[in-house]
Amino acid sequence: MKKTLVIGSTVADVIVRVSHLPRTGEDLDIDEQSLSLGGCAYNVYHALELFGSPALLFSPVGTGIYGDFVFHSLAAAEIRSAAPRVAEENGCCYCFVEPDGERTFICRYGAEYLFRREWFDALDPSEIGGVYLCGLEVERSSGDLLIDYLEQHPEFSLYFAPGPRIGSIPSARLERLFRLSPLVHLNASEALTITGCNNLHRAVKVLCSITNGGPVVITLGARGVLCAQGDSMEEVPTQAVEVEDTIGAGDSHIGAMIAGLARGLTLTQAATNANRFAAAVTANPGAILPRRVFETLRFDY
Repeated sequence: MKKTLVIGSTVADVIVRVSHLPRTGEDLDIDEQSLSLGGCAYNVYHALELFGSPALLFSPVGTGIYGDFVFHSLAAAEIRSAAPRVAEENGCCYCFVEPDGERTFICRYGAEYLFRREWFDALDPSEIGGVYLCGLEVERSSGDLLIDYLEQHPEFSLYFAPGPRIGSIPSARLERLFRLSPLVHLNASEALTITGCNNLHRAVKVLCSITNGGPVVITLGARGVLCAQGDSMEEVPTQAVEVEDTIGAGDSHIGAMIAGLARGLTLTQAATNANRFAAAVTANPGAILPRRVFETLRFDY
């Protein structure tokens, strides 16, 4: 089985649990604070690793207190990024979690979003079967060179998760990516934003018309996901869980989907597995599901 190239960020997640988001001028005591490894690319890579799906993390690591934390945490886990360590400072993500588990992110972007063309030249394309790409990397200054690389390798299966900042990605870059027939992974709000529709089913049809045949997967929270390709559309339910927090839920979902599709599962089968995995992630604190918990779950292969 070929590897999935996981392009994107690895950062320090500063998780702050609060009774509510602060109002301007308010003094607020926090309930709990923790620091953990996170970032879209790392979360997806971790999901692939748990499922035993070969993957290559392609995430530059910077300097500073957060860069040092990321570097030493990856080394302790015996994970090596195919992108080198760089001189610029690494960023971090402040994750504010309210009692219902909903998260709000405030991010400081850094070296983890700065890619260089020569790093891609060092990759062996014969080892790569698929590529995961987050929208934040596409939005940044090196976004065009990421797309240049993908256009040079149309044989790769592309999994594109634009995220909540999809409206900030230049339209020309989105059009180039959609021509590569990616699997597009969004939540309902993001789908409505990018299409300008006020009806989700209509938004999905619009997305299917512009992804050049690529599948569209819309996460629906507690309802599961909506999967579509061409004229076919199916809602795949999920199990109910008590939510601890929603940090990394979307990353975990697409990571599990990539693992399933790489094994030859259908879109619906992969979505079923991804729903189970993402539900378990939301029922546990933080974005990273412990292996001992993963091994208690049942999946279809």
